[in-house]
Parts: sequence; structure tokens; C-alpha cells
Amino acid sequence: MGDNRAVTLKIDLDPDTATAPYEQLRSQISGQARSGALPVGFRLPTVRALAEELGLAANTVAKAYRALEADGVIETRGRNGTFVASAGDAADRRAAAAAQEYAEHARRLGLSQAQALSSVQDAVRAAYGR
Repeated sequence: MGDNRAVTLKIDLDPDTATAPYEQLRSQISGQARSGALPVGFRLPTVRALAEELGLAANTVAKAYRALEADGVIETRGRNGTFVASAGDAADRRAAAAAQEYAEHARRLGLSQAQALSSVQDAVRAAYGR
């Protein structure tokens, strides 16, 4: 593992968006971890420290951290802190499992392959705002 002292967490919350602050925080940390801007093993600030820095409630930051941990993006090592995990692998595994589950469910519902794919495309467009 390299020297992470020069790496900084960059969070820019937009108070004028409809997206909740915890989701903005979750999304930005996740994106930075997946892009490599936050390398595996990077130690994140404590919940309280980040909440104070961003002017958020500690519960808001804790909710974002819980979601990131559930997604496999970060891992908490008890009193040692919270660190960026190997997010890409975990995200790929979770996405593949979700896709497999959806495909099986769509088949059981009697959807054709084209119908199943169309439903996924619609859902992805809605999720990504396009």
C-alpha cells in the first residue's frame, strides 16, 4: 500500500438539489473510491469529524457510511477507523448477483428476453436521470 498522506477526500454538497445530503456524500465517496482518487486503504475521517467539517448531522454521515459499507465500498475496522475497501470487485459482484436475480425473476414472470432488457434499460435511465 502506498503513502496516502497526499490524498484528500473532496466533498461538495449542493444544498439546492433534491438529492439528500447523505446520498450526495455516499455517491461522492463511492465515485472517488471507484475512480481510484481514494485508493484502497485510504482512511476516512470519523463520522463526527466529517459531519463537523461538512456542517451535517453526525447521523447523516453515519447513514452514508452504513450504505457505503453495505455496498462494500468502505470497511470499518473497529477503533482503528473506516477505510476504503476494494470497491470495484465488491460492486461488480453485487451488480452481477442483482442482475442474475432479476433475470431469473423476469423469466419466472414469463417475460421475453427483449421485455426483460427493456425493463432494465428503463430502470437504468430513470436511476441515472437520462
